[in-house]
Amino acid sequence: MSDPVTVRILDRDYLIACEPSEREGLVSAAHMLDERMRDIRGGNRMAAIDRIAVMAALNLAHELLQSRQASSHRDQQIDRTLGELNRKLDGLLRSEDRGQRAEDRR
Repeated sequence: MSDPVTVRILDRDYLIACEPSEREGLVSAAHMLDERMRDIRGGNRMAAIDRIAVMAALNLAHELLQSRQASSHRDQQIDRTLGELNRKLDGLLRSEDRGQRAEDRR
């Protein structure tokens, strides 16, 4: 069941329906957005709020894309490392298996 949560962004209150389990995340996101919009607005109190919101959204979207790309790069590195480790383990197991068979023949 959704509960209304009031968040304050750039001196304006917004009432948003939200699941209780998501409340903390919503409040944190609203706080982050408020900070970003205030940074963009700076000392210019006459800046249009829609322009400030679009700039904040673009900045956050850019950061999200960078984070996703970095995560993808890390995933690729982990996959390569795991592949190398698997090949090494397979080689060790094969050589151990050959050694065991040689011992069995004696």
